[in-house]
Amino acid sequence: MLHRAFSVFLFNSKYELLLQQRSATKVTFPLVWTNTCCSHPLYRESELIEENALGVRNAAQRKLLDELGIPAEDVPVDHFIPLGRMLYKAPSDGKWGEHELDYLLFIVRDVNVNPNPDEAADVKYVNRDELKELLRKADAGEEGLKLSPWFRLVVDNFLFKWWDQVEKGTVREAADLKSIHKLT
Repeated sequence: MLHRAFSVFLFNSKYELLLQQRSATKVTFPLVWTNTCCSHPLYRESELIEENALGVRNAAQRKLLDELGIPAEDVPVDHFIPLGRMLYKAPSDGKWGEHELDYLLFIVRDVNVNPNPDEAADVKYVNRDELKELLRKADAGEEGLKLSPWFRLVVDNFLFKWWDQVEKGTVREAADLKSIHKLT
């Protein structure tokens, strides 16, 4: 069923992107590498606010704490930059999968990370070259490395262009919440 989701891309002050490897106990896409945090807003007042994607930003702050132990004060809601939305479908194991309207949120902050092992098997910061090497290994099937389908769609369609703007301090100019990018 189609549902709302969000994907957080957290960069530190060196403009390295924080990635996580989903835990082995995840129902969908266990042990795949993905962006910093991915989840779904809950049906609660604070996460249903549509104006400036505030509900989604509130949900992102909640899930960064749940998944990666990042305290709310490290990721103030007003520092999240909602850049766009994408619509996609991705099967996982034949029984489960995703069909999401995914809000893409960027944030640049130095944070304290204390991953919840039920959510994340591993975390690491990568620069552009390290991410390109990760992509190469995943494409070649090396080391059993797999990437989440939503992360790969963002990488292939937006990430490096937006990463340039993060470094230049112009990323807010890339924001477009009016369009929905239908990606496959």
